[in-house]
Amino acid sequence: MKAIWNGEIIAESDETIVVEGNHYFPHDSVNKEFLKPSPTRTMQTNKGEASYYSIIVNNRINEDAAWYYPKPTSEAQQIKNYIAFWKGVEVID
Repeated sequence: MKAIWNGEIIAESDETIVVEGNHYFPHDSVNKEFLKPSPTRTMQTNKGEASYYSIIVNNRINEDAAWYYPKPTSEAQQIKNYIAFWKGVEVID
């Protein structure tokens, strides 16, 4: 699977985990040069507190377009150290 935004591959892995229709990429498969930590946090009852990254490619910013769970709930441990994408990030096989 590949996560692509603004013409760049943000992440690539054959070992994504699909949860609720979202592909979660292993942390080490994500190109960190495109990620900027965001102060945004949200709470998901079944997964815990989500943290976000904004994606920056070719001077374009996609705010809060990637998320992860630094301390997932016991039910969501399978996505610890994984990152998912949205807001126009294309995930393709």
